Amino acid sequence: MRLPPLLVLTDRIQCCGPLVDTVAAAIDGGARAVVLREKDLPDDDRARLADQLHALLAPVGGVLIRAGAAGGGRAEAVHLAASDPFPDPRPSLVGRSCHDRHEVLRARRERCNYVMVSPVFPTRSKPGYGPPLGPAGLAALVAGAPPAYALGGVQPTDVPACLAAGARGVAVMGPIMQNPAIVPAYLTALQDAAA
Repeated sequence: MRLPPLLVLTDRIQCCGPLVDTVAAAIDGGARAVVLREKDLPDDDRARLADQLHALLAPVGGVLIRAGAAGGGRAEAVHLAASDPFPDPRPSLVGRSCHDRHEVLRARRERCNYVMVSPVFPTRSKPGYGPPLGPAGLAALVAGAPPAYALGGVQPTDVPACLAAGARGVAVMGPIMQNPAIVPAYLTALQDAAA
């Protein structure tokens, strides 16, 4: 399964409205891959939310990725935190969050399908992971990594620098949760930078 160059991460706290409505608007704008976070929800509530988001993505051929080894259940696509154990049995699609070279090498050894490298730029949602990597730091980590997505403070204007650093695409939470109408700007920037 090949992922599109834009991954949308959910965060109902930052949403401009109900999470399902926000994700629906992002999908209407062209988003085709959504990472369901919301790991604090009870399992049943999170499963219902996953069903709702899957129903939005299925008609457009999109993919829902469930964050967290425990929260993934029997999900076909799972995104692991840096410290999560690798799931057994292996899902069809596995990604991992990485913040340093050690974590990137672990993801490569595990044969993860992709990694999210962060924080690339300043962001309030990634406290405790050190200073932003910037494009140079991103380039150093993605060399030899599984296909990498730049995460953390990435705006549409930052997309060319992220792709030039070797990222396959970008992962975005806050800007899209706060304003899903920005999705086409990311997609245009990704298309222009890849041309």
